[in-house]
Amino acid sequence: MLGKLEYLIALAREKNFGRAAEACGVTQPSFSAGIRALEELMGMPLVNRSSRFQGFTPEGEAMLEWARRITGDVHAMRDDVSRLKRGLSGLLRIAAVPTALAVVAELTTPYRAQHPNVRFQIFSCTSSEVLDRLHNLEIDAGLTYLDNEPVGKTRIIPLYEERYRLLTSANAPLGDRESVTWAEVGKIPLCLLTPDMQNRRIIDRLLRNAGVVAEPTLESNSIVVLVSHVQTGRWASVMPEKLAEIFGLTTRLRAIPITNPQEVHRVGLVVADRDPLSPLTEALIVQATRLQQLS
Repeated sequence: MLGKLEYLIALAREKNFGRAAEACGVTQPSFSAGIRALEELMGMPLVNRSSRFQGFTPEGEAMLEWARRITGDVHAMRDDVSRLKRGLSGLLRIAAVPTALAVVAELTTPYRAQHPNVRFQIFSCTSSEVLDRLHNLEIDAGLTYLDNEPVGKTRIIPLYEERYRLLTSANAPLGDRESVTWAEVGKIPLCLLTPDMQNRRIIDRLLRNAGVVAEPTLESNSIVVLVSHVQTGRWASVMPEKLAEIFGLTTRLRAIPITNPQEVHRVGLVVADRDPLSPLTEALIVQATRLQQLS
């Protein structure tokens, strides 16, 4: 039964029978038979079918939510029982928006010091991908913006406030200023994250409100790419203050406060809003709460 519920979750994630079967490690006929077995058990169709997957019926959507809840509880049970035998161990999966990736180490390093048998997987994702992966049980927690776009039905732990700086060299345009406005920032060549990133959408909105349109000379979904270009001294970017400090960029470049307005957004940990959570996730919440108290 549990395996068939996981089929349903995989189908919601992949939206394709073949890819979902591959993700579950079974043949497509076996996968389709498992879905049909669920439908026979419930006495109603769960999936809209034609030659390809066309979504779930209303009953299928309801079944999917139960599948996520039951599967999550079973995984939490396994982790809890395993902890009694070996202490806290296993794999903790975390997804973070690019601007928060550097902060992940502030969680994982003290976590591992306390629980050395835990392993980590860290993924760089857009904010929407963070929530989708959390909802589909692909990750255990995410780091994302909390107050700019909806985070859905999640449990949140605020970690820090994101403030914005113009990162540039001292001899570049605006490089000699103590502060700059968004209108001024919009008039110089910039390298920025791609538009699918929430950080970019925030920057675009702030520039638009200041009467200018962002026309970056370089776009990337990688903070490393942006940082490497800014470090040459020939590019400028808008970076969160905390990110610039962690990368040590302020020792080589100028991080100039952007005012008018000086906007702030909360970034924090999001986990599934269910009870019980796995012991691995509960321990991460404890660490996030400690970090929150230090900020």
